[in-house]
Amino acid sequence: MSKLKLEEKEILEAFEAGRLKRVKNADKEIEEHRIVAEETFKKDARINIRLSSRDLRALQARALKEGIPYQTLVSSVLHKFVDGQLIDKLANK
Repeated sequence: MSKLKLEEKEILEAFEAGRLKRVKNADKEIEEHRIVAEETFKKDARINIRLSSRDLRALQARALKEGIPYQTLVSSVLHKFVDGQLIDKLANK
């Protein structure tokens, strides 16, 4: 539990204490969130990219280590980059 953020700890404590209540229209809320998630991660465009065979092998090895297909890994990295979630460690030195 030490790796949880403060907000996560508060939620967990509220859950364990029985203070969390299910919303009245939970099924509808869940369905709406499912639809938004599907639309957010829908893969509806295709790109072709050339890269070195060394980089491709490294991507494939990393994906294997992560237990996911390498194209999924590439897509995830690109998504995180455009979303501002990736930090350039060298630029911050």
